[in-house]
Amino acid sequence: RKEEFKPITPGEVKMYVCGPTVYNLIHIGNARPMIMFDTVRRYFEYKGYKVKFVSNFTDVDDKIIKKANEEGVDAHIISERYIAECKKDMKDMNVEPATVHPQATQEIQGMIDMIQTLIDKGHAYVAEDGTVYFKTRSFAEYGKLSHKNLDELQSGFREIKVTGEEGKEDLNDFVLWKPKKEGEPYWESPWCQGRPGWHIECSVMAKRYLGDSIDIHAGGEDLIFPHHENEIAQSECANDKPFAAYWMHNGFLNIDNKKMSKSLGNFFTVREISEKYDLQVLRFFMLSAHYRSPLNFSADLMAASKNGLERVLTAVERLEGIQGTDAAMSDEEKAVMSQVEALVKKFEDSMEDDFNTADAISAIFELVKLANVHVTAESCAELAEAVRSTIKKLCDVLGIITERE
Repeated sequence: RKEEFKPITPGEVKMYVCGPTVYNLIHIGNARPMIMFDTVRRYFEYKGYKVKFVSNFTDVDDKIIKKANEEGVDAHIISERYIAECKKDMKDMNVEPATVHPQATQEIQGMIDMIQTLIDKGHAYVAEDGTVYFKTRSFAEYGKLSHKNLDELQSGFREIKVTGEEGKEDLNDFVLWKPKKEGEPYWESPWCQGRPGWHIECSVMAKRYLGDSIDIHAGGEDLIFPHHENEIAQSECANDKPFAAYWMHNGFLNIDNKKMSKSLGNFFTVREISEKYDLQVLRFFMLSAHYRSPLNFSADLMAASKNGLERVLTAVERLEGIQGTDAAMSDEEKAVMSQVEALVKKFEDSMEDDFNTADAISAIFELVKLANVHVTAESCAELAEAVRSTIKKLCDVLGIITERE
């Protein structure tokens, strides 16, 4: 549901966004939350908030280990390579670096400490092989984000337990720490040599860099269950405080109305898209729909986004070439300025209605139309500059670069 945003600390926003697992180049599905929540951050900053924005890199994972073994190198070689590539793509999409980009492998001690706290409080237990599980039924509110019921989940599981999870007391329990396997990186812990489960990472990194309670937690809707549900359970049981005040999840990205998958041959990395389009077009496209809606990627829609962006850039370029006159603003020009101010309000109202970037873009298009009709070489310099700077300022909030390369 929509709620009025009230920060924990007045004038500040503490925001955590789940980042990618770095085993390959990022794909355009990864790009959607990066672009969208970067825009959310930009809008808060535009409104005068101080934003602390944390987005992690998962740099230890089965896929990373598999790729490392295939190449005959250490896992950190793979993760560092693709962190660098990810940052390059982010820069090309004009996604600002996070305040902090923590990496899972650099936060292991914090994970061990939180897991031990959960064990001490009776929310986790150690199996015979050293695996540590979270005791899901120990958290009475489990399912409050995804609206899933533990008993229904239980009946949905197969009777046969997953190999290697024989030590579970309940099929709904999930892994906090797991023993090492041959050829895997591992860390020492009180329970066994091993590595953390995926879910504990974000709980620990959010706590370290933002505190026990944060304002906004965001990510793709595929993370609602089990990842974000498990984060809530871990964090609230360990910290005895509410975890996140607001949750934001972007909708899925489809390709030509089909789910993106390698098996269908419709899987695109951001780098591949950059060979066909300026990544500002990709950003413009991603913001052309409401973030919670599913978004369909197609050549036609990208062409429409390219044309739309071109309209904006052409208008700004034309306005920059207008010197204008030294005359005072006429009554007609004052009326145009009133329309400009009304469109700024429309833009802000759209963004404050659950970050409706599609409607915000339409306000920019109306400004462009206003400029094309009413701002000429004969206009006063004050009007020409006001319209130009307003378009540029609002585009900047959306992360749209108005200067041509």
